[in-house]
Amino acid sequence: MEEDMDEGQTQKGCLECCIKCLGGIPYPSLIATILLYAGVALFCGCGHEALSGTVTILQNYFEVVRSPMDSLDVFTMIDIIKYVIYGIASAFFVYGILLMVEGFFTSGAIKDLYGDFKITTCGRCVSAWFIMLTYIFMLAWLGVTAFTSLPVFMYFNIWTICQNATVLEGATLCLDPRQYGIVPIADAKTVCAGSEKFYKMCESNELDMTFHLFICALAGAGAAVIAMIHYLMVLSANWAYVKDACRMQKYEDIKSKEEQELHDIHSTRSKERLNAYT
Repeated sequence: MEEDMDEGQTQKGCLECCIKCLGGIPYPSLIATILLYAGVALFCGCGHEALSGTVTILQNYFEVVRSPMDSLDVFTMIDIIKYVIYGIASAFFVYGILLMVEGFFTSGAIKDLYGDFKITTCGRCVSAWFIMLTYIFMLAWLGVTAFTSLPVFMYFNIWTICQNATVLEGATLCLDPRQYGIVPIADAKTVCAGSEKFYKMCESNELDMTFHLFICALAGAGAAVIAMIHYLMVLSANWAYVKDACRMQKYEDIKSKEEQELHDIHSTRSKERLNAYT
């Protein structure tokens, strides 16, 4: 009987511990972190593969070749963008961890306000710094989203021309990369309907796959923007809670100090009366 009671108390203690641990998780920050990682992974992975597909299309169907190493061409810009993607992936992986840790500490500061934990000025400054940094990153992701929409628009035009060329017989439709600034004006790399390269490109998997990869990269950038907005709401709410908690903490300190002073005054008066009586 005693063993059953001990086992029941142990299970109850484990359950309470689990509930306490789950209650300490900052779920809004966790959701924003998952959304940020999903968006960054989708943008970086699909964007990298879409850029590789663009290189393949330019080389195989438009016969665009690399310029000498001392000049800046479309292939060099694609390589630079790939390195930027590597930096974005690593930077926001670290930043997501930092925001998650900040969410844990902020939640702990609110829940343990009347315990041993004290909210410091440094903690409030760190929260304000994260709000400003997240706002800057949100604007940066908005720019990335706008920039990612450009290749989506370009490939949508190419896909539309391919569809119209197969539907309209005898139509004179051409694809000229000079319209998008991919090659210099002096280089004529036009591919028109009716040519073998045009139909091969329209029927190839590279064009369809690259188009859909850029769409997925655009969706990933949009998800990152939503994650940044979610982070801003969470950080702003935590900042407001911490600010109010600091005021409440100061009020409690002043109140306890005044009560201690009143207690000391009463004790002193009681001793004086006792001494006068004796």
